Amino acid sequence: MNRALRYVRHNGLSLCFGLLLLGALVGQAFAGWADHNDRLIAERGAPIDLVRYVTSSDFAVDVAENWQSEYLQFFLYILLTVWLIQLGSPESKHPPDIGVESDKQQLVGRYATKDSPLWARVGGWRTAVFSRSLGLMMLVLFLLSWFAQSVSGMSAYNAEQLGNLQDPVGYVEYVFSADFWNRTLQNWQSEFLAIGSMAVFSVYLRQRGSPESKPVGAPHARTEQSG
Repeated sequence: MNRALRYVRHNGLSLCFGLLLLGALVGQAFAGWADHNDRLIAERGAPIDLVRYVTSSDFAVDVAENWQSEYLQFFLYILLTVWLIQLGSPESKHPPDIGVESDKQQLVGRYATKDSPLWARVGGWRTAVFSRSLGLMMLVLFLLSWFAQSVSGMSAYNAEQLGNLQDPVGYVEYVFSADFWNRTLQNWQSEFLAIGSMAVFSVYLRQRGSPESKPVGAPHARTEQSG
């Protein structure tokens, strides 16, 4: 197997989702553009071209509000699964392992192996940061996308206000507005529903061969085993 094929095989999941993301963004751009122009024509306005639409606050806020809810979901799931369990779920730890676990269990410091990442071996602040790096990255991405949503949302909201001959609002006023939280909470509740459903359904249902599922014949009460 040549190097290129090996790379594709070893990174197939991320490459596949990257292509799906690109395809969804392109599809959203064209669908949103058509919908936006339909509304402009209905309001006796002039339609705009695709480039102007994808660089507009309307498109940016639609993208950002979805991204921030996804990163919030993963940040909370990563953090809460340290301390909370769902008995029987392959996504959950065993009851005795609740918490951050010992250095020996986590292979850090003097318990690290020669193949462990450098920052897991050196100890001190670097190991402390690396030990929480996944959750921190999800938190940073959530905050950045949340900020992007708030700024683009304010711009889109103010454009609508001006079109209705009403006064625009400032950033702080918009962040506390019903428009902002209506957009935000719609996305949050859908993410919480999806991840909560997955945690419960994976106790009693199976998907053969998936690491997100227990082996087909595993008892319902068996926890932290994928197949």
